[in-house]
Amino acid sequence: MSAAFRFIHAADLHVDSPFRGLAVAPERIREALAESTFAAVRHLVDSAIEHEVEFVVISGDLYDAADRSLRAQLALKREWERLCAKSVQLFVIHGNHDHLSGARASLDWPESVTVFGADKVDHKPAFNKNGELIAYIHGISYGTRAVTDNLAARYKALPDMPYQIALLHGNVDGDASHDPYAPCSLYELAASEFDYWALGHVHQRAVLHTYPHVVYPGNTQGRHTREQGAKGCYLVDVSAAKETELTFIELDAVRWETVITDIADLTTEQSLLEAMENAIVTMAADCGGRPLMLKLVLTGRGPMHRKVSESSFIQELLEELRSRFDLDEYGAHESAAEWIWLIGLETRTGAELDPELLSAEDSFAGELYRQCASGWKDGSGLALEEEALAPLLANPRLRKLIRSVSERQKQEWILQARELTLGLLTDEAESAAAGMPETSGEEARQ
Repeated sequence: MSAAFRFIHAADLHVDSPFRGLAVAPERIREALAESTFAAVRHLVDSAIEHEVEFVVISGDLYDAADRSLRAQLALKREWERLCAKSVQLFVIHGNHDHLSGARASLDWPESVTVFGADKVDHKPAFNKNGELIAYIHGISYGTRAVTDNLAARYKALPDMPYQIALLHGNVDGDASHDPYAPCSLYELAASEFDYWALGHVHQRAVLHTYPHVVYPGNTQGRHTREQGAKGCYLVDVSAAKETELTFIELDAVRWETVITDIADLTTEQSLLEAMENAIVTMAADCGGRPLMLKLVLTGRGPMHRKVSESSFIQELLEELRSRFDLDEYGAHESAAEWIWLIGLETRTGAELDPELLSAEDSFAGELYRQCASGWKDGSGLALEEEALAPLLANPRLRKLIRSVSERQKQEWILQARELTLGLLTDEAESAAAGMPETSGEEARQ
């Protein structure tokens, strides 16, 4: 048995990430986003000091680019010096974003910082503040951006040693949302003699296995709408008997979220606006008062579907909501969030109809609904898709573009087309029932 200890496992800091595609956001928000990755590192060091950890491990992608900025390097140097002043060791590997082939400034780093090289898997001892050996840390950095070898196969635990931690920046079991760098299987990691695999690369936190622990902490700061929710690190407590307990610590300075509003019970523009505002305030209250980057989504079926299908109305609605959460006026708002920026507004609504009745209806609309629901299950939809796209596939550039579209995206487009068509059919049916002349498809689109 060895002494009990605690450490922090973090990864994917991506310091100095550029946050592209936000030109319409106010300058103050762009500045806050640019600062957020730096702030998350400060929060990481604050947490390490507050919880009196013996050491911190970071599993790759400390920087957003291999040719790391001087500002980012100096910022990390300052933070690592704070750790060193508290006798906290730091063990680091570099990943695909900040591989060791990139340009680096010549800086004097604290002696308590260990950066693993790219030539081989190495191991270093970790000590508690009394000088007792408590663990061995193993790791290897990326020498180039694209490492496709199974690095995990090179890791060998030391026999008859205390707690052993393996730092690995890689893709376990082929996560499709990330590049297949340093691919390996959960089976081989779980079958190893290591006590803890400290993973990096995948930005969604996950505990893939326990005893041995195989853990992704996720990134420390979300950078776009695909990186939503709380971001941070794991505080790991290890007992003298190697019992391991994980506690997630939030580090993000700005949070990205999606706010969903169902239109089912909404009948007026006023009720829609109020429902969306209330949903935003509720989200802000759930996020600990930190600044928010929010994507708005409208879902459900209801009488407002026709209105929210108009692009001009959606843009006006978004601008009105942005004005209600204006930075200069927001201090008086009931939400505790420092500021909120509404990134955009997406509609996923449907015409007001009964899906069960429609699926059994002997009509064109019923047949359309059934075909969309089942066509891509029995393969009949594929033939229709190929027939419809035949003229476009004759063009080499369009063919390449179409074939690059994922099946999921195709399914979403099909559903959108179905809802648009059913909405038009519903409008015509209502007009006919009211004794009004039917609107042509072209007029309806206008």
